[in-house]
Amino acid sequence: MHFTEKDRLCNPIPFFHCFGMVLGNLGCTTHGSCMVIASPSFDPSLTLQTVQDEKCTALYGVPTMFIAELQLPNFSSYDLKSLRTGIMGGTVCPVDTMRQVQTKMFMKEITICYGMTETSPCSTQTVIGTSIEKQVSTVGVPLDHMEIKIVDPQTGDVVPRGQEGEICSRGFAVMLKYWAAPEATNSVIDAARWMHTGDLGTMDEEGYLSCTGRIKDMIIRGGENVSPKEVEEFLYTHNSIAEVQVIGVPDETYGEEVMAWVKLVEGCTATEEELKHFCKGQITHYTIPKFWKFVTGFPTTISGKIRKVEMREVAAKELGREHLLKKKEEQTETNAETEGETSGKRPRREEGEEDTSGKKLKR
Repeated sequence: MHFTEKDRLCNPIPFFHCFGMVLGNLGCTTHGSCMVIASPSFDPSLTLQTVQDEKCTALYGVPTMFIAELQLPNFSSYDLKSLRTGIMGGTVCPVDTMRQVQTKMFMKEITICYGMTETSPCSTQTVIGTSIEKQVSTVGVPLDHMEIKIVDPQTGDVVPRGQEGEICSRGFAVMLKYWAAPEATNSVIDAARWMHTGDLGTMDEEGYLSCTGRIKDMIIRGGENVSPKEVEEFLYTHNSIAEVQVIGVPDETYGEEVMAWVKLVEGCTATEEELKHFCKGQITHYTIPKFWKFVTGFPTTISGKIRKVEMREVAAKELGREHLLKKKEEQTETNAETEGETSGKRPRREEGEEDTSGKKLKR
């Protein structure tokens, strides 16, 4: 990012989060840069107003923050030409959002960082100056002194380049252990010190990593795997959709059915039938959402991550399928216990949980 004493970072990320504290506070401190705090908690209008007033050269955020900023009715009224760089991270970023940030917010040198609190927090980062496709559709390459491998979640074997599997990281930035929680530590860090993230991803021949979602978020419909991210990326191409999240809801016949929660662009309209017709013939038939829910927002953690676990609970209740969800959760727990007995690993945390097992980290 090439921070200097001339840079001014607008940092709306909470300081209790590794992103805001390490990449924000410490990042500015080590480079002599100025950090500007727009408001006590994230407010898209105040954030852009601060960027304009303080002539900030960098802006941080998770995807939901950038989406909220881009969707402001008066977005075009803000002068953001001072922006040069920034970081988008925290969760999987929609490709279209990244493109808009680069073009509409003038952040040509924005970078995506991938990692977790347990990895301090970055394992990979996109390289400024590489092709636009690499910058917007991948989470970059491993940082110095860090290793990444993609493994089969069931066998632990390394998969071929381009094949999806669980992302594992190893290196100096990986935590030593969870404080006073050896079982929790052993469930995510194996004997060779590989951190098993619970994230799904692929790595291409050039070493670029793409994060495709969470293992627990994968939808299994009638034996077919459905990637929520792939369905979301397609739906983002509809002009009326501002934001979309795809989840699996329990089903007696197929095990799970696909459901989409849709937030429309302000002033636009769309119906369930219109969106189904939009999907027909464009994506595989079993990936087309059976259920649709139009919303004005999504449940999030205080750090801005989407809580899909809460979405699944709400959906099951509204569809009268709470008993199926409970049954599925019980089966998942049983499977996890069985897996733990044989592999020493516990179930992966859900997307949006702030840290694994609630334990403090020790490095």
